[in-house]
Amino acid sequence: MRKLARLLLPALLPALLTASACSSLPLPGGEGMGGYAVKIEFADVLDLVENSAVKVNDVTVGTVEDIAVDGWTAEVTVRVNDDVQLPANSTAALRQTSLLGEKFVAISPPIDVAPEGALTDGATIPIDRTRRSAEVEEVLGALALTLGGGGLEQLRTINTELINALEGRETDIRDTLGELDAFVTSLDAQREQIVTAIDALDALALDLAKQTDDIGAALDALGPGAEVLAEQQGNLSAALEALKKLGDVGTHVVEASRDDTLASIESLQPILEQLVAAGDDFPQGLELALSYPFPHNVSGAIQGDFVNLHITLDLDLGDVLGNLFGGKAPDAGPEDDEGPPADEEPGPGEANPLTGGLAELLLGGLAG
Repeated sequence: MRKLARLLLPALLPALLTASACSSLPLPGGEGMGGYAVKIEFADVLDLVENSAVKVNDVTVGTVEDIAVDGWTAEVTVRVNDDVQLPANSTAALRQTSLLGEKFVAISPPIDVAPEGALTDGATIPIDRTRRSAEVEEVLGALALTLGGGGLEQLRTINTELINALEGRETDIRDTLGELDAFVTSLDAQREQIVTAIDALDALALDLAKQTDDIGAALDALGPGAEVLAEQQGNLSAALEALKKLGDVGTHVVEASRDDTLASIESLQPILEQLVAAGDDFPQGLELALSYPFPHNVSGAIQGDFVNLHITLDLDLGDVLGNLFGGKAPDAGPEDDEGPPADEEPGPGEANPLTGGLAELLLGGLAG
């Protein structure tokens, strides 16, 4: 027996050393040597264990190094290969390879926002950017709740009532949907005006909020005013009754004098027509009538106790005598083609009853 052990020991020792050394070699498709560590916070890691895979786009790029608990948060430390570059705002999810497969950590770039920066050694993915997939037990439990009276019966009732409500009203419903579509389209076309109105309403609300004290004081002042109105209710009612009577009387007067009023308006029509025909002459005549016998600008000539005048004096003796005595100079032509009536013209040698023969004498002397 001892001899057999001595023969087998030299043969088994190299095999044992080789097997122990293989445990430190990286697995195919796993993380390489080195890499950088990233801490990921989860609300629940389920049955995730150390040495689980870390994947990006279903490709293994690292492994789970450590799982720790910090209060109500699970902290998972993973090591990612150096040749894998991920943005600093990456997200992480806890998934499993199949329905009953093993759990792994999936890291992916953000979807809703643009990638920023890069994950480095010691970086942390916070809990608000992590999630986990639903467990088989949770899915089966929800299905059992639904099938066991959770909501199918209610859905059946809703479906039946909806069919009863819509049956026979297809045309009306179609018209309603068309009007609803037009209404929504109109709202969409006026969305800028609606937003502007909402902004204006918001500004008004802010202004009212700043004037809360003034508004409160105004509302407080309404109380005494309402009390005064209540005390004067009888007088106000009497005033309204009087106004009603006045309206009745006014209506009666207007109806009774309707014909006379229309006749007066018709009588005014010729006068108004003549005023329109007079044009500018009527206001000019009124202006002259107010200052008669002087022109309207006479006030500009009066300066205190003297008057500024501009006079054109015609001292032609013939014109003067003609104006004074009603005659005219011999060289003056006939004033009118038609003379005075024959029976009124004085005869030869007859004197003018007003001036006698003085005018003819003077005029004759001037002419001769």
